[in-house]
Order: sequence, then structure tokens, then C-alpha cells
Amino acid sequence: MNPVIDEPPVAIPGLKWANRFATLGADFYTELLPTPLPSPYWVSRNRALAGELGLQEEWLASEDALAVFTGNQLAQGLQPLASVYSGHQFGQWAGQLGDGRAILLGEIDTAGGPQEIQLKGAGMTPYSRMGDGRAVLRSSIREYLCSEAMHGLGIPTTRALCVTGSDARVRREEIETAAVVTRTSPSFIRFGHFEHFSYSGQHEQLKALADFVIDNFYPACRESAQPYADLLQAVSERTAGLMAAWQAAGFCHGVMNTDNMSILGLTIDYGPFQFLDAFDPGHICNHSDTQGRYAYNKQPNIAYWNLFCLGQALLPLIAEQDQALAALESYKTVFPQALEARMRAKLGLPDARPEDKALIENTFKLLAADKVDYTIFWRRLCHFQSPEGREAVRDLFLDRAGHDAWALQYSERTTPADIGLQADLMLKTNPKYVLRNHLGEQAIQAAKLNDFSGVHTLLTLLQAPFEEHPGHDSHAGFPPDWAAAIEISCSS
Repeated sequence: MNPVIDEPPVAIPGLKWANRFATLGADFYTELLPTPLPSPYWVSRNRALAGELGLQEEWLASEDALAVFTGNQLAQGLQPLASVYSGHQFGQWAGQLGDGRAILLGEIDTAGGPQEIQLKGAGMTPYSRMGDGRAVLRSSIREYLCSEAMHGLGIPTTRALCVTGSDARVRREEIETAAVVTRTSPSFIRFGHFEHFSYSGQHEQLKALADFVIDNFYPACRESAQPYADLLQAVSERTAGLMAAWQAAGFCHGVMNTDNMSILGLTIDYGPFQFLDAFDPGHICNHSDTQGRYAYNKQPNIAYWNLFCLGQALLPLIAEQDQALAALESYKTVFPQALEARMRAKLGLPDARPEDKALIENTFKLLAADKVDYTIFWRRLCHFQSPEGREAVRDLFLDRAGHDAWALQYSERTTPADIGLQADLMLKTNPKYVLRNHLGEQAIQAAKLNDFSGVHTLLTLLQAPFEEHPGHDSHAGFPPDWAAAIEISCSS
């Protein structure tokens, strides 16, 4: 028999709870309580995000906070629920899915707008599909750190407030310990929510969901003669911007199923993700992705494929199929423009010129030929205008002749008058710190021994990844040889 919450709800000072999603009705979710974990403990708390949410620091340090964010205690005003959705997984229709291990606690008003609070790993739901509803310490730390790393990079993302742990055992590839990550977002609605109601023929619910999203997140679409086509176009353009940000940062998501695509254009559901070490356009970060569907260089096209699925789901609400196709076309324009703009910033080019596209393409080809470390190359390039900086970049390449030809092309595109501005722009665009797999693995192994200092250190660095952080150069160095052997899968 599962343990139950039998204590009265506690108050969280200063917070006013609501839940707009719950107003959609019972077709969209199941109300249920989290399943408590024995003897919970703090792994890490994100005090910066807590402040943005309006959480008082003294309350966040309390036993009540530990209990609420583990799922062992309710707070006053909560209406916990798990939502239903469907989706395409690895290109195949998977049918009904849903929040198999996530429970939405509710929504709070913040200075930055309403934010939903969700527990991931808080027990089984009606949508768990033979799963146990739990998350493990390893995956919870990875999501906690990476969502904050993405936020630090300025990439749209869900965020993570805290991680709590328990010695309760969870079976994955091996026996691990349980954990709960508390994550926040303006909304956790996915493409798969729309697919669920469209494929099941529930067109009234589909319309209610689309109206909800328009009214709360895309109000400009309401003024259109074709609001649902405009919604599809707006989501397409946000997703295009997100893909440009991923590609520029060298980020691989690893499992871009339609149920893992945010209707708000946010990075969501961190599982087998990876920031590139060596630049390999065909890199597959997900050990479960045996066909390479979600390789780094395929992400932009997969995003468009997923948008096409969303367009199909919205067809019952869009007057003509041609309108849906026209709405999707914007992706093909916005993505290359957004990627080129981000790459110009990384190269330190203050204005756009016709020859920039060739320079960007040649840069990618040069990095791929020698599999140069992606993050270190861009950070060193910030100092390219000095003789020492230029030599440091050259040292990254085995093909010196290829580098020298590229360097000449790059130098001809820049001018000495732009040196100061160029370096400043590039240092604010090319991070020194990203969440490399080996850094996360080291923090996780220490955490398994109840040493959470590595998690705390990484959180500090990743929240300000463009800063120097003296004394932490080892966190910005080349990965060790053993890093290449790390395997991450859908259980990560």
C-alpha cells in the first residue's frame, strides 16, 4: 500500500496560488496527490529562482519546504493534478501518454508573470504506463543543472527550483535512489496535448485548449481572422528561434518527440541531453536513439516535422489546409535568419553582410574536420585579435593550412577599429562554462556519497556562464578521455 499525505496543508508565506490549467476541466487531467518519500533531504536549492518566485529564504530553509517539494506535504491552495497528452515518439504515433511522473501543484503570480510549479518524480499517475512514477538522483541533478545552464545562456527553458532526495530504492538499469526535482514554467503544455484531442476526435476540447493557449500566451492571435493558423505560425517562429539557439550553443536535446515540444517554444524535459565536446555535426547524444533520428545536425528538421504534426492536430480548427501550410512556412525563413544572427554574434560581427553565410559555413566545416572542442574554440576566438589569442585558436587545429585559410577569411571580415567592441560582444555571447557530461557525472557521483558541493559549484558557474569565475578554470577545460565513454539514454 502506498503511503498517503495525512497532515493538514501548510501555508507558504507571501504566495497566492491559482491554477488556470485546472479550469479546462476533467477531460484534460486527473486530480491526485503526490506519493510521499521516506526521510527526504535537500540536494540543492536555487535561491536565485526562489527570489524571483517570491519565496522567502527562511521558509525555503524550513522542514515544511522540504516536505512540500518532495511531495510529502501539501501547501494551502494547491490543486495537484497530472495532465493527459499524446504524441509521436521516434517518428511513430504512440497514442495516449501523459504526465507519468510529473504532478502540477499549481500556479503562482510572480513579478515576471504566472508560473506553474511541478514536481517530477513524485509518484505514479494514471498515465505512468507501467512506470513507477519516480525520478532518480542522477536524472534529477542533470535536469536541475541543465535547465539553469540554459537559462544562464539566455535560451528559453523551463527552470528548476530545487532537488530533494531520499534513500528509497528505484530500479532503472541498476538500483538507484529516488529524487524529486521541482520545476517551473509559465506552462507545461506540449504539442502532444493538441495531438491527444485531435486524434481522439475531441474537437470541442481541442478548441478549448487552443483558445486557452491563445488567451493566456498568444493574445495577438485573437485579433486575427484566422486565430488558430496564426497560433501555429507564432509557435513555429518561437520554435525556430529555439532551434537556432540550440544549434549555436552546441546543445543536443536527445529526444525530440512531439510530447517533449513546448507550445511556448521552451526547452523542456531534460533527459539524454548533451553539450558538444568535439564538434561532430552527426553526434548522437542519446544511447537509445539507435537510428540517429535526433542527432545534433538533424534537430532543426525534426523541429519542423514536429510542427507539421502540430499543424495536423490543429486542422479541425483551421479553415483550409493551405492556411496551415502557410503558417508552417515561416519556420523556414525564421530559423536560418535566427541562426545566422547568433553565429554573427559568436564571430563578433556587429553588422550583417552577404559574405557572412559563407564564413559561417566555413567555420562549421573547419571545426568538423578536426573535431575541435566547440565551447573552447568560441571562447578562445574572443581574443583572436591579439597575437597570443590568435595562436591559442590555431593550436586547436591539426590542419594548420586549413585554419590559416579560414583565419585569413575571418580577418578580412573584421577591422581593427572593431577590436574592443568585438571582444566585448563575443565574451557576452560565447560562454566559458557549459554543463559538459563529465562535469555532471562528477557532481552526480559525489552526490551519491552525500557530497552536494559539486552540484552547488556547478549551479553557481552555470548561472553566470560568461563570467571568468577565477579559480574554476578546470571546469572550463578539455574533457578527460573517459568522458567519451559516458552513455546517456532515455532513462537519464
